[in-house]
Amino acid sequence: MAETAVSFRRRAEQLVAHLPPLLVEAEHVAAIVAQGVHGRRRVGPGETFWQFRRYERGDAAAMIDWRASAKSTRLYVRETEWEAAESVWLWADGSPSMRFGSRLAQTTKLERARLVLMALAVLLVRGDENIALLGADRRPGTGSAALTRFATRLVRNSEGGPPSLPPHEILPRRAQLVLVGDFLEPLERLDATIKHFAGLGATGHMVQVLDPAEETLPYAGRILFDGLEREGAMLASRAEALRDDYIARMGAHRAELSRRARAARWSFATHHTDAPPQTALLPLYVDLAGQAA
Repeated sequence: MAETAVSFRRRAEQLVAHLPPLLVEAEHVAAIVAQGVHGRRRVGPGETFWQFRRYERGDAAAMIDWRASAKSTRLYVRETEWEAAESVWLWADGSPSMRFGSRLAQTTKLERARLVLMALAVLLVRGDENIALLGADRRPGTGSAALTRFATRLVRNSEGGPPSLPPHEILPRRAQLVLVGDFLEPLERLDATIKHFAGLGATGHMVQVLDPAEETLPYAGRILFDGLEREGAMLASRAEALRDDYIARMGAHRAELSRRARAARWSFATHHTDAPPQTALLPLYVDLAGQAA
């Protein structure tokens, strides 16, 4: 039976209940001292232009940009950035490959990615941070209502088999971005995603979630490997003969992805589904707080 958003959120809250209060506010204080203003930003009153968006019911008439609207048949409003707490944009890979789970773990990659991301959202909201689900939310929010909405959309979005990489949306400068997935895409596509968001000034955090079988290829004999994302099937007469080359390729892929992430000054970590979810959540939250060693 599919897990409901309520039970999903309850599991996430139980996961973070025992963790110490790793406060993101420490980063805020450092930014205030260094710049004289809050170092985190979100949509609101201010002078720095962020983007145009379509007018929605409830928007003040003063927000309408008539020059931009005159070029179209629709009304557009002009959004600026507020010198205040920046939002944290979260995304989990829900593509078919994430549904893989071997006998070496008790959960699929998708279930683990959603749990870690939801638990992180709980921690952030408890710290009065603004969160948004990349690709689903237009504006970030905080509080219990935002958390419930996030849980519902996180489950719903990953059920439809979305793309294995996030949409190249426009984020506010200095936004923080958390991407959780297996990242088994070609390096060129992964690099394009990193460069897109890094070029916007976003600070990124990547958590690669893998099943332990994907690291060790613990199979022997005649095995039919069937791609989960239409890669096709491959019949191996002696799967154990492929192991060394496979492990080397996996290691090289991860090492290069980590290098490209860190070149953009992003954090990168790998988490295996046979390990407790706290082992992924705690260092990720520390990285978000800017306290990583």
